Amino acid sequence: MGNESNLEKMVTYSYLKKYFEGKKVFLTGHTGFKGSWLLQILEVLGAEVKGFALPPENDHDLYHLINGDQLCKSSILHDIRDASKLRYELLHYEPDFVFHMAAQPLVLESYKEPLYTFEVNAQGTANVLDALKHLQKKCVVVCITTDKVYENNDGHKAFKEDDKLGGYDPYSASKAAAEIIISSYRSSFFNPEHAHIHQKAIASVRAGNVIGGGDFATNRIIPDIVKAIKAGEEIMLRNPHATRPWQHVIEPLGAYLLIATKMAEDAKKYSTAYNIGPNPQDVLSVEMLTQIAIQQAATGTYRIQEHTQKPHEASTLMLDISKVTQDTGWQPVYNAQKAIAKTMDWYFDTRNAATKCTEHIHEYFHWNE
Repeated sequence: MGNESNLEKMVTYSYLKKYFEGKKVFLTGHTGFKGSWLLQILEVLGAEVKGFALPPENDHDLYHLINGDQLCKSSILHDIRDASKLRYELLHYEPDFVFHMAAQPLVLESYKEPLYTFEVNAQGTANVLDALKHLQKKCVVVCITTDKVYENNDGHKAFKEDDKLGGYDPYSASKAAAEIIISSYRSSFFNPEHAHIHQKAIASVRAGNVIGGGDFATNRIIPDIVKAIKAGEEIMLRNPHATRPWQHVIEPLGAYLLIATKMAEDAKKYSTAYNIGPNPQDVLSVEMLTQIAIQQAATGTYRIQEHTQKPHEASTLMLDISKVTQDTGWQPVYNAQKAIAKTMDWYFDTRNAATKCTEHIHEYFHWNE
């Protein structure tokens, strides 16, 4: 009860509003799945958001469904690889907070486009941090990487922040490279020991395997499940026994916001790397997640694909979240069952996307309390 009480004092609308209302937030990747959810949360909190990202891929992407352009003070649809354009837009805005989410986010896509993946995920991160060298004001920066940054030998261990970085596939390697870039820029240009001089706080957050309403990406399990159920087709599972730290998208976003508030108060202490994930008992296999999703939808069947030649993906992935809990008090609110239920409810609720997302945000952040 103590942890829950402590959490509710922090990751709530009333707490976060004190830090974000009226503040300028520069959000890269605002047109993506997680970016669109964060954009809505920041709008509820009263922040002014300038977005920088590629255009949404499809007309039915979440950004369009929530009328994302109307939630931004300005929306710059441009490539994160263009360092000069990025620098101009960031410096011209003079943000109080930066959340860097722009990425090529898919493992299988990284096998098809490895160079592009490295350019976006590694060089793109360097571009953001290099622009911040020229910002002459206080700024809190949260760089979002992934839970896949660790050298994963499928050893069934929960990774800690000081474990060895690595990456078999180009996506994981590009995000591990981003972590090294973040660490280098923090040490070289934004050293926490001199935060009172440069006025920057730089953290990286390692979350991933998020689920939630509004994700329509290919080769992701929840969109695949929903698409198959709605089409009356079997759900095809390519890696049924792979385990992942699944969590609802709103959970890590709440953690990012909380960490940002802590950094605003103490740049020296909180300018570091944090794992964000579920509790150990909520690390489920793909097959278990599918079974719960089908149960929640009250319909659907699945079939395991025959063994075919396919790119390597790690079979196990778990995170140790004790550091973020100890430092900030953050803990997951939803267990796996509730996260999946909230997700499936969103897809089968016929109300418009903005209404569904706003209702969920109000509930999670105790908007009426």
